[in-house]
Amino acid sequence: MLYDCSVLAERERGIAAAIEAVGRGDLIVMPTDTVYGIGADAFKTWSVTALNNAKGRTTPVPVLVGSRHTLDGLVFGLPQPARDLVDAFWPGALTIVVEHAPSLQWDLGSTDGTVAVRMPLHPIALEVLRETGPMAVSSANKHGQPPAETAEQAREQLGYSVSVYLEGGPCPEPVASTIISIVGDEHRVLRAGAIPLEKLREVVPDLIAPES
Repeated sequence: MLYDCSVLAERERGIAAAIEAVGRGDLIVMPTDTVYGIGADAFKTWSVTALNNAKGRTTPVPVLVGSRHTLDGLVFGLPQPARDLVDAFWPGALTIVVEHAPSLQWDLGSTDGTVAVRMPLHPIALEVLRETGPMAVSSANKHGQPPAETAEQAREQLGYSVSVYLEGGPCPEPVASTIISIVGDEHRVLRAGAIPLEKLREVVPDLIAPES
């Protein structure tokens, strides 16, 4: 089911349907500030597996959160560089890889005890995430295909594998998030993206540039 979130009543119904779908373990597609994402409850292993099956690949899945405070519940002590980056760039197009709390019961793939976390700067995504809690979210496209910039484009690729599509219009800036690893003593950019290295180094000067 696709909901046009530019219509207030349909937006309310769509967000409610998306929250309900995530709660029962189904997949949804929603807009973010980068590209559209396909999402599932991060703590339902079968839902994360369904997400990977829908995309046609098996790789670790990042997690989106709806508030800065949610991050504190996912990690066992947030390193100061990560805290500084979050304060500077969240919500926004910055994904941070940190060690997650060992007590968490989830299976996001082979992550060696780490998790890639982001808080998106998009009102629809935030409204959903604040109700569902952390969601495993990847770009809403089949593996090897271009990321979807609308929910309709996502539906053309993903079809009935997704229960609810939230159409929020074209992505404002369809550029993937920048990914930074803050694990141990090394602070490294894993993927260049929407936030340039120069801006990041204003906050964490010793950031290592991504490998070319």
